[in-house]
Amino acid sequence: MTISSAPTLGDVTTGADSAMTDAQAALASATAVQADVASTGLPLSIGDASVDTSALQDAVDRLGSSDLLPVLLVPALSQNAQAETDRVSARVAEVQGSLDQAKAEKAAADAAAEAQRQAEKAAAEAAAAEAQRQAEAAEALARVNTPAGAKDYAAQLAAEKYGWGSDQFSCLVSLWTKESGWNYQAYNNDGGATGIPQALPGSKMSSFGADWQTNAATQIAWGLDYIDRGYGTPCSAWGHSQAVNWY
Repeated sequence: MTISSAPTLGDVTTGADSAMTDAQAALASATAVQADVASTGLPLSIGDASVDTSALQDAVDRLGSSDLLPVLLVPALSQNAQAETDRVSARVAEVQGSLDQAKAEKAAADAAAEAQRQAEKAAAEAAAAEAQRQAEAAEALARVNTPAGAKDYAAQLAAEKYGWGSDQFSCLVSLWTKESGWNYQAYNNDGGATGIPQALPGSKMSSFGADWQTNAATQIAWGLDYIDRGYGTPCSAWGHSQAVNWY
């Protein structure tokens, strides 16, 4: 038969110290998690986020006074403190888990809101850019649809695409001044010739754009191509026009 020996004073003291350390750590954890809950202000899925540490604090206080008590009472105080430590630690873990979940949900919601904000910002910027593009296109169209603007565009296109300089452009100015006065809305009631180059019929110009009726640039592009294919240069076309009154 084995007879267990009674705990020594050293064993009792060590057990009390260990219980005290664990209890104080649990109290600190409870304070920290409740402060975190309060600072975030997030609602938790567990509802009440309080951690009752009163019994643990009492156990710590009693264990702190163990040097004034008979040594035989100290193990019971240590056991009580450890039991309260386990209870508080379990509650802290529950609150911490719920808080972590709330933080993750808020982070996900914030990320989704930011993504939505960025998407709306991008859409607004795209809409603004498109509106700006349309405004610039409308401004460019309004400019090219004036006689002066049409001449500027024709001079640029004639030089860039065909290599025709100022001498050829002078002939072009004379030709299309005679034909239409550089009016993109010009229409010959007798034959039906249309636009700045007086295409006959006007629908021929659709090969250069569906907007041939409303865009002088489309009419000019068609007209220069027509001159290039039919006469080689504007001056040749102008010479033909002077000779037979058409080109």
